[in-house]
Amino acid sequence: MVAANQSMRSTTNLLIINLAAADLLFVVFCVPFTAVDYVLPEWPFGEYWCKFVQYMIVVTAHASAYTLVLMSLDRFLAVVHPITSMSIRTERNASIAICLTWFVILTTAIPVAISHGVLFYPRQGGYYTACLFLHNEGYSLVAFHVSFFLSSYVVPLSLISFLYMGMLARLWKGAPGGRASAESRRGKKRVTRMVVVVVLVFAFCWCPIQVILLLKSLKLYDLTHASIIFQIVSHVLAYTNSCINPVLYAFLSDNFRKAFRKVVWCGKPPPPTIPPAAQTKTTRTTGNGTSNADAL
Repeated sequence: MVAANQSMRSTTNLLIINLAAADLLFVVFCVPFTAVDYVLPEWPFGEYWCKFVQYMIVVTAHASAYTLVLMSLDRFLAVVHPITSMSIRTERNASIAICLTWFVILTTAIPVAISHGVLFYPRQGGYYTACLFLHNEGYSLVAFHVSFFLSSYVVPLSLISFLYMGMLARLWKGAPGGRASAESRRGKKRVTRMVVVVVLVFAFCWCPIQVILLLKSLKLYDLTHASIIFQIVSHVLAYTNSCINPVLYAFLSDNFRKAFRKVVWCGKPPPPTIPPAAQTKTTRTTGNGTSNADAL
């Protein structure tokens, strides 16, 4: 759709596409194999697939989180430095940032594949296989989960929150020489609502499973019937975040929605809601960066 519509080719939409790809890969490599791990008494896919699945889970989780960081940075630059960032917020630079992010994540996650493997454990008079962290290979499960908790949750959430707070502070800064218009206030409220939703959804969906994995590595999470159910629900919640991310980010963007309607509209194009003259007047009179919210 973006390739077919020139008006949709922007840094924001490139990041939305990358987010959708990362989240799709996360769902593909997490949901089926996590479900199998809960349902079956053993791991049926062998050693190499065990390593690959664990590697891809970490890679795609980080790719999704840091794409959200890049999107926050893009919005921050668009609002706080609208003029000076025009030469930075280009499709080429967005593509380079996306490629560098994937390269760093793909290379730094290699130890995850090395530190996981298939182990045998006794059960009901026989031996079964499980895809687990290899404690006997000199790797630290605690260090692994602490680093995963920090790098995939705490750090990106902190960066997203910091960038969005800076953006909102600039957006709500009083206009020099007069009061903001009603249109300006509506734009500010819309962007503020979007920021709150984005941050809360990410924090809420990922918090339970991140805390559970950390507690399990520290041997502070007792396995009971209730705790296992809560762990399953927490996994589902994290996967749900990946399912709604692209929709959430795409359709909270006015420009994306407008361009999307142009692509899928089969009949006569709907009339514009705001006349071009009114849009020009609003852009000229706000003078406090509010019009930059339209780029979001």
